[in-house]
Amino acid sequence: MAIVQHDAHVPRAAASLDIPLAALYSTIDRLEGEVGHPLFTRAKSGWSLTAAGSLLLDEAKRQIAAAPPAVAGGKAPSGGKAKASKGKGRAPAVKGQPKPYKKRQGR
Repeated sequence: MAIVQHDAHVPRAAASLDIPLAALYSTIDRLEGEVGHPLFTRAKSGWSLTAAGSLLLDEAKRQIAAAPPAVAGGKAPSGGKAKASKGKGRAPAVKGQPKPYKKRQGR
């Protein structure tokens, strides 16, 4: 994900991140709960960062800049077919005996 300029227009920010608007609102609410302070001043004219939001944004930018670069090819290749586990193996079928783990049909 590329670092984009912060946008106080939440629907446009959600569209640029390619996530639903409701998910962005709930993520912001959850983050404000974790921080313990409101990060945005919400008004009809738009949103703006509070002092706590500005500090958090500066710290996040600093930590992202200091982080080591991502390793290319670190992701496992996709594809292939998943196989269901059968447990510890199947019991051998013995002629004349009922099949293991099968109920006998009553008459």
